[in-house]
Amino acid sequence: MKLLSIVVPCYNEEEVLPLFYDKITEVMNSMTQEYPDLTYEVVFVDDGSKDKTLEGFRKYAAMDDHIRYISFSRNFGKESGMFAGLQASKGDYVVVMDADLQHPPEFLPKMYKYVSSGEYDCATTRRVSRDGESKVRSWFARKFYKIMNKISQTEIVDGAQDFRFMTRQMVDSVLSLTEYNRFSKGIFSWVGFRVKYIEYHNVERAAGTTAWSFWKLFLYSLEGIVAFSTAPLAIASVLGVISCIIAFIMAIVVVIKTLAFGEPVAGFPTTACLILLLGGLQLFTIGILGQYLAKTYMECKKRPIYLVRETEEFVRDKNNN
Repeated sequence: MKLLSIVVPCYNEEEVLPLFYDKITEVMNSMTQEYPDLTYEVVFVDDGSKDKTLEGFRKYAAMDDHIRYISFSRNFGKESGMFAGLQASKGDYVVVMDADLQHPPEFLPKMYKYVSSGEYDCATTRRVSRDGESKVRSWFARKFYKIMNKISQTEIVDGAQDFRFMTRQMVDSVLSLTEYNRFSKGIFSWVGFRVKYIEYHNVERAAGTTAWSFWKLFLYSLEGIVAFSTAPLAIASVLGVISCIIAFIMAIVVVIKTLAFGEPVAGFPTTACLILLLGGLQLFTIGILGQYLAKTYMECKKRPIYLVRETEEFVRDKNNN
């Protein structure tokens, strides 16, 4: 028997959870009938939800042996949720997907065919449209991918999703990267392997609201840049050279104007502008260095990526007793 593990990180997904459970159960029952040698488990990860998401996990785990779950002691973020789910998965194949049904479960049979054939190690989806998303957000997303691919040696495909169907070998490779500051889109690309991209049009959430605001996505993009590129560190050197050139040119201009034409040099405005310019450049470059130093600081602490408060064994042990 081949085991398929479906990892589903969740944060405040109370509204959409019943819809997802019904859909994934329907799809997997159909797949197990088509492939008798295939069985499955769904590993839900509760990322410190504040609604009744955990209660839903307990209910489904109590009535369905295919359901497992992990509940964090607090909110650690989606990256930690994905990492915990991958660690807990036992399958020969592992899927990572969201509970909001923006990652259509109907794609799983197609993904399974690609990966189980041995031709690919991973099958993932790639959005070719951003319907339902604001134009500003879409524009920044496309610019992020362009910038990232120019400054990083790790190529990240525009529109690629976290919705991935992977072999155990690829999952183990991802888990071998135990860095605290995680950017999974980059990690999935960095480990390599043979990947099949399936194009599809954007699907809106089935219910509930997304926890990803524009500001959170912006910070997440900075996380990716710092994690997979050192190009920003070169900005300090480039700006320093540019500042020296400008200062040298200005000095020549001042000398020529004073000696050749006898024009007085405006003292206070010139000094104020130079101080503000150089001060701003210094703070900007120090900020870049600070980002890398902060990431190094967090890595050196070697704190756990997540802490578990409860698993499905809690429910099943209680029922057995």
